Amino acid sequence: MKRRHGHYAFLQRGPTETFWLLLLCFSGLVIASFLLFGQLIQDFLAPLAPYLPSTPIQKLNLALLLIALLLIALLVTLLASMVLPGLFIAGRSLSKTYRRQDTEQPLHGRFKVSYDYPVVFTDHLFDPKNPCLHHQLTTRHSAAVTVLMFADEHLLQSTPQLLKQIDAYFACHAGDLHLLAAPIAVPAGELSKDPQVLQQLYADMLNHGLDRHCYVLALGGGAVLDAVGYACATFHRGIRLIRIPSTVLAQNDAGIGVKNGINAFGQKNLLGAFYPATAVINDFQLLTSLTRRDQIAGLAEAVKVALIKDRAFFQWMEQEADALARFDHPASRYAIRRCAELHLEHITGAGDPFERGNGRPLDYGHWAAHKLENLSRHRLRHGEAVAVGMALDGLYANAKGLLSNADTDRVLRLLLKLGFCLCPPELMLKDAQGRSQVMLGLEEFRQHLGGPLSIPMLNRIGESVDLHEIDTPLMEQALLRLSSHSDPVPGLSEGCAP
Repeated sequence: MKRRHGHYAFLQRGPTETFWLLLLCFSGLVIASFLLFGQLIQDFLAPLAPYLPSTPIQKLNLALLLIALLLIALLVTLLASMVLPGLFIAGRSLSKTYRRQDTEQPLHGRFKVSYDYPVVFTDHLFDPKNPCLHHQLTTRHSAAVTVLMFADEHLLQSTPQLLKQIDAYFACHAGDLHLLAAPIAVPAGELSKDPQVLQQLYADMLNHGLDRHCYVLALGGGAVLDAVGYACATFHRGIRLIRIPSTVLAQNDAGIGVKNGINAFGQKNLLGAFYPATAVINDFQLLTSLTRRDQIAGLAEAVKVALIKDRAFFQWMEQEADALARFDHPASRYAIRRCAELHLEHITGAGDPFERGNGRPLDYGHWAAHKLENLSRHRLRHGEAVAVGMALDGLYANAKGLLSNADTDRVLRLLLKLGFCLCPPELMLKDAQGRSQVMLGLEEFRQHLGGPLSIPMLNRIGESVDLHEIDTPLMEQALLRLSSHSDPVPGLSEGCAP
């Protein structure tokens, strides 16, 4: 190490120091050369002493020979004095070059993280005889597991027996599971996706002493899962999370993905993180307490994923539309599971789970949906807004020549048959300059995703393409066409009420 340090210090000398060092080396080289040459001459002449020249001519010739040898030695010395410093300087320059290259080369941090989380379908999750939750909490641990639960306050109010069921469940498994407190209520719907609610979630986690070895159970709809998931992703840089979706939309879409976030500065999902849950557990019985409106609203995501991914699934939904509109359990169970399966296949198999690229096929119908939700101040359910967005984009694709008349009609018929209102009052709102307020959602959507505009559009049922430009007059024409499709099934049209 000392030698390397000395060499480095030598290379760091300034120009003046280097000059005097070279001069000293050159002087030493000249003196050594003459001394060596003198010694060589003596050694050469000693054996020749008996034969030394006696005549003046012979002595002159010998003197000339010695002078010639001396000049040759001097020449060699001069050449050496020029070559050796040159080699030294070249070596020093080369050393600097290599050293500079070493310092300029970037360092690389490269590693892969593999995610593997189950999406489990069950019934009566909090029945002590149901092993599902206990298995997911204890399968990787030998000691007791600490748990804190956050729950949708609307769910707690609509199912008052749920608190007793949860308490009885953890009491039955007290040896393995330690529930820190009764489920903590979180505001329902978009009210949960608020910075103040996020701060309260942090405070609850801190007050109960959660660390990275603890588990958080998030029980609720998609918005509650988003907010609690974001808190878990950022508290201690990551708390283990198990999602228990309690709405149709959360069980077949929002709850099984990796996105979490809250609304801020008037923008939907402006703050968030990609953070996969440890597990997702879908309990179908939690859906039975929902209103018919909320049961049907969640089916919009099933229609969406069928339209862009699975033509056969769309055909099945057409055949089962009446049963789905009644939320018949067998049909609804299959629709939820197949929708969740298609979403999960895209997240895990499309190569972009954290959405680094521009393509967003799962956001079909969402550019208008996000704007409609904001315009309605979240009176519209997310699924209801997505249904309107899909219908609007279907009509635009038809006007653009991408989607046939027959397929466009099938899309609209299925949405109407399921009970969706396709012309809420927010659809035709204008700003002070007379511009469609829904159309302003295109730029907001582009800004949220970043990069160039990328809007998925159907070119046939089961397939989509990305468009990077939208013809504004053509989209406004589609808005006018959509205003005539406002005849949903009676009794299910709350989404049309202002």
